[in-house]
Formats: sequence, structure tokens, C-alpha cells
Amino acid sequence: MRFATFVHDGKRQPGTVAGNQVHPFEHPVELLDLVMEGEQSLRGAGERALTGSLPLPLADVRLLPPLRPPTVRDYMTFESHVAGIAQGYGDTVPDEWYEAPAFYFTNPYSMIGAHDDVPVPPGCVRFDFELEVAAVIGKPGRDLTPEQARGHILGYTILNDWSARDLQGREMKVKLGPAKGKDTATTLGPWLVTADELEPHRNPEGFLDLALTVQVNGETVGQDRLANMAWTFEEMAAYASRGTWIRPGDVLGSGTCGNGGCLAELWGRNGTFEPPPLAPGDIVTMTVEGIGTISNTVVEGVAPVPLPPARRSR
Repeated sequence: MRFATFVHDGKRQPGTVAGNQVHPFEHPVELLDLVMEGEQSLRGAGERALTGSLPLPLADVRLLPPLRPPTVRDYMTFESHVAGIAQGYGDTVPDEWYEAPAFYFTNPYSMIGAHDDVPVPPGCVRFDFELEVAAVIGKPGRDLTPEQARGHILGYTILNDWSARDLQGREMKVKLGPAKGKDTATTLGPWLVTADELEPHRNPEGFLDLALTVQVNGETVGQDRLANMAWTFEEMAAYASRGTWIRPGDVLGSGTCGNGGCLAELWGRNGTFEPPPLAPGDIVTMTVEGIGTISNTVVEGVAPVPLPPARRSR
């Protein structure tokens, strides 16, 4: 099944997506609340919507992120992406990358919808996109094995980890972060596709083999396959649960795919800022086989509020 959260006539509500229509749920409720009740409750609400509600054309609604995630872990699981970024710094993939699926926590309050405008972050002059797929956790678990973790993944959605590369590069020199380089926008959408729908795409090694494509202003910049991940989502979920809890609604991003999944990878490989950083008016469109398409327009942001430098102690 496919679940969306949307706005229609000023009202925020969840629904079940079928074809080019969305069937609103019978009662107004947050999709996360149903996820927390369990997959059976969510599917029941979805099935009732399919049979009992008047559908709306998708073209007539504004799609929001499918749910409001309590946490968002964003991983870095594509070796070719890591290699391209490292090349820009005259470096190679560090040995430590191969030891475990590294991630950082990004801002759950910065989620935006599949077709929302994206302001340039304050002070940023090298704005970038990142093409990813995200898994959504459906039930709580702790210290899971990868085999156990499969039953904890409810479904998948597309994730665009918008990145202020100049801010990110500066703040990472402090050996902490990323912080404001990744803080202002993350697209989730267009909807949540339950895991069973994508099972036919699972290859013998356990990876979902989906085609990934990103375009800027209608021109293809990058394309890859999700099966090129170095770890499966089940392995990522197991690692996330090590020594702590993962809970319903938690989002696990795959990390940026390779072969042009972001501009920074291409900058690293080319040795120049080509293609150029994103600018107001640019339209970034991402398509993932079996899930759908998101498309966001970059718009002018605001100027940064000035802050003083640190008070030096010596």
C-alpha cells in the first residue's frame, strides 16, 4: 500500500494513494499515530479509505512528508559517493568506512513535501542535493539482528538531503557535525510505500534493486541503482538499534547514491564546481523505481543573522 499526508482545502490529513488519486482516511489522524499503533491498524485505516471515502486527484492536493519522523538517521552507504567526495580533498575512502555503516542525525523539524519550494540556506553559496531512499521503522526494537530488523521496516520513501556544502566544509573542520550544512531542508515523499510492494525488487544478496535518477532543470545529472549500497537497510536498522531503541516513524536514509547522486561528488571527480551549485529557479527532480517522483524548486533564502566570533580565552 501507499500512504500520503496532504493538504486539501486547508485541511491536513492522511490518505491511501491508488493510481492518480488519494483516498482520505475516515477520521483526521496523524499517520505517525497509526504507525505507532501497528502496521495492522495502519493497513486497516488504508483499506477503509479505499472503499469508503471519496478520492481526490493527486493534482488537487499539496503533498506533505508522509509522516513527522521523531528521528532521522542519515547514512553513507554508497562507496562510489564516498570515493568521489574524498577525491575532491585529495583523499581516498578511509578504512573506517568499511567497518560499520556510518550515519549522522539530521533535523526532524526540517522535513518538507515532495513539491515544496526549498530556500537557499542563510549564507550558503554552494547549495547541493542528495538523492537517497529512506526506510521507515514500523515497530520498536533494540539490539536487533539484521534478520530480525527486516520485520521492523514498515516501508520506504524518497529522501533528498539538501546540503549547504560551503557551510558544511567549514564546520566539519571543528570535527563535529554536520550542523547548519544539513539543517534547513530534507525532502521526504512523495508517499510511504510499504515494504511488501518492493519485495519483488529484492536481489539474491538482499538488496532492493531500484533505479535512481536525479535531474536538474530537466537534464539528467546522476543515476545509480539502490542495490549498489554497501549495507542493506536491515543491516543499517540493526546497527541503529545497537545499544538503544529504534521506534515507529524513525527514518533511516540510505545516504547519497553514486554516479552523480549529488553535485559534490561530481565536483570532487572533476576538480571544478561543474555542474554549478544550485541557484534560485533551479528545479531538482528525483525518481526512484517502485516509489515515485519528487520535484522541488530552489528559491531565494534569507540573510544570516549576524553573530560575533568566539570570545577567546587566550
